[in-house]
Amino acid sequence: METNRKPLRVLSHTLKRYHFGVGLMCLFVWSAEAHKCKEAFMRYDGLVSCEEIMLPLEVPRSTQKLTLHRHNISVLPERAFSANGTDMDLRVLSLQDNNIQVIESRAFCGLPRLVSLDLSHNRLRVVSPGAFYCLERLRNLNLSNNLMTSGAGQLPLALSNDSLRNLQRLDLSVNSFKVIPLSGFGNLNLTTLILTNNSIGTLDKRNLSTLNEFTEIRVYLSQNPFDCECKKVKAFYDWLNNSSQCADVASLKCARPEKKKNTLVRDLEMKGMECQSSDARSYVLLGIVLALIGVVFLMVLYLNRRGIKRWLNNIREACRDQMEVYHYRYEQDSDPRLANVAV
Repeated sequence: METNRKPLRVLSHTLKRYHFGVGLMCLFVWSAEAHKCKEAFMRYDGLVSCEEIMLPLEVPRSTQKLTLHRHNISVLPERAFSANGTDMDLRVLSLQDNNIQVIESRAFCGLPRLVSLDLSHNRLRVVSPGAFYCLERLRNLNLSNNLMTSGAGQLPLALSNDSLRNLQRLDLSVNSFKVIPLSGFGNLNLTTLILTNNSIGTLDKRNLSTLNEFTEIRVYLSQNPFDCECKKVKAFYDWLNNSSQCADVASLKCARPEKKKNTLVRDLEMKGMECQSSDARSYVLLGIVLALIGVVFLMVLYLNRRGIKRWLNNIREACRDQMEVYHYRYEQDSDPRLANVAV
């Protein structure tokens, strides 16, 4: 009986060692694959969890949604997401919080079916003029909390290419814009423009005229420090009250001057803004000042009329004496006999 149990114990011990070895091997293989982004793409089909990402990436062609968050991707090179040179089926690409600082020309080429691109919470310093080439089907572009000063200056040119002619929603919130970068919007088909929480003080007539060209656009402008001095806000105020393009008009508040702080921009007229008569009041005040100066001048003349009369008489007498001297000399010079006597 003992002799029969001994082989069983040996076999059991051998199987335990085998399973332990297989487990270690699987753990090693799994750990090795977890650090390879290509393997991660194959396993998770778009949801990547790699410690390091090297661009360009060979994304499986069937991937439709790709999310890369919190990776240190400083530069997006040409064809960053189609290293194998074939067009991908990717529809949604999210690149939030990756410390992206440079987008090179044609960075998204190879993604002709991309509909939504999220680049928010990065630090864009360089945006190439061809950064958004090859994105003919793009509808939604999120650049919120993203642009450095240099990147903001380069954005209008990057948006002006024909590849974005189907773009409908553009998010530029939290970017410290002082004016709307409208110079690059002429070719776009925007229906939603988000500019909340920037540094926009007002919209001048040129900006408003450009916005009016987008008949179906809805603009979001809340949490901007609007300057409500009459001359600066007049055109903007009229646009808010005569147009339906601003979707959050009920949230727009004045930041300056101090006496109008937190006042709703569209309610300025009810708060006694009176912008229409400000210029007229200025001209009236100028006229009153000039009239007072004229009155003072006439009063001085009246109070000194005797002295002025005496002064004028003295000048007249002096002029008469001088003219008589000139007349006498002229008569002497005109008579030749007087001239010979003089010799």
